Amino acid sequence: MKKILLVIFCCLTFVVCQAQKKLNPVLKKQLDSVMALDQKYREIMTLLLNPNKKDSVAKSLSLTVNEANARYNTLQNHIDSSNLVFIEKVFDKYGYPGKSLVGTPTNESAWNLIQHSKKIDQYMPIIKKAAEENELPFSLYAMMFDRQLQREGKEQVYGSQVQMQKLKNGKVEAFVWPIKDPDKVNELRKEAGFTTTVEQNAKRLGVVYRVVKMDEVK
Repeated sequence: MKKILLVIFCCLTFVVCQAQKKLNPVLKKQLDSVMALDQKYREIMTLLLNPNKKDSVAKSLSLTVNEANARYNTLQNHIDSSNLVFIEKVFDKYGYPGKSLVGTPTNESAWNLIQHSKKIDQYMPIIKKAAEENELPFSLYAMMFDRQLQREGKEQVYGSQVQMQKLKNGKVEAFVWPIKDPDKVNELRKEAGFTTTVEQNAKRLGVVYRVVKMDEVK
């Protein structure tokens, strides 16, 4: 009898696990829609930060650069706030909506929403767990980890974050935020699943890579 009960228990456990991993098309559609909103104004906001394009972009909108920045930041912030409320409800109900639940690339949607919020530190554990369980690319967790370290004024690990600010030498510069171990960063990037070196990633972001120390920033 004990063996029969054990078999039944194992079967039920398997069924529950399979049910949890079943694709949820309704949630996938919702996340795809929310992701579209997440990107609604970010392209134009990026252009307004580009020194070579911001004036022409603002002029095309019949606004000054400052007016355009204020308008689109406000619009995107409203969207981000409502998106965060939505994704927190998803977390409460499903945990992280990974590839088993919503497929790819929709499994990256929740990561994007948290990446653009002020709650990275709160949801870092759930993002890390999803990455470790292969529900989300580990490189995305690594990027979020770097961003949180940068926000805390600490050295990043994977060299994914770029910053533009005035350094101690008085020069305003776009640079790769200080890295904890720049000699090993490319090895760590490869282990985390990045397909580019720190130098290649910086170039992709329009930055010439050089090692910047924390004492140059603070």
